[in-house]
Amino acid sequence: MSQSILHLMCGKIASGKSTLSKRLADEHDAVLLSEDPWLAALYPDEIKSVADYVRGARRIRGVLGPLVVGLLSKGLSVVLDFPANTVADRQWLRSLADQAGVEHCLHFIDLDDTTCKARLHARNARGEHDFAATDAEFELITSYFNTPVEAEGLTITRY
Repeated sequence: MSQSILHLMCGKIASGKSTLSKRLADEHDAVLLSEDPWLAALYPDEIKSVADYVRGARRIRGVLGPLVVGLLSKGLSVVLDFPANTVADRQWLRSLADQAGVEHCLHFIDLDDTTCKARLHARNARGEHDFAATDAEFELITSYFNTPVEAEGLTITRY
């Protein structure tokens, strides 16, 4: 069996993280775990604000961490379609790979706000995503976004 790896996703809303996650899971025969379907299933109609999202995401992470470490420790690769968009998020996600003693790769989709908003509007119009963010929510969430840097000790692949 090949060495397992933890794939992490970084990019603004509608940058293509979920699409890339699916492709990576197929290419690497990895387990794909996605935050949005979990939030939608566990907290239906409860995620109405950024504070609601943070609360729900924090709960999921409490369960997710040991699961991911266990999968990686068993030799399985994992793609986490969870936003690694702040330094703190990336530290926590990277710690999962460290706990399991495996490599990681942060996949950073570097797109400008205009492109992401256009994609968001198209995605919202199609109604195919668990959450339809407004422009105001995009702006608020994007205000917390931190571009990853090598000094964080991450293995980064930029798109």
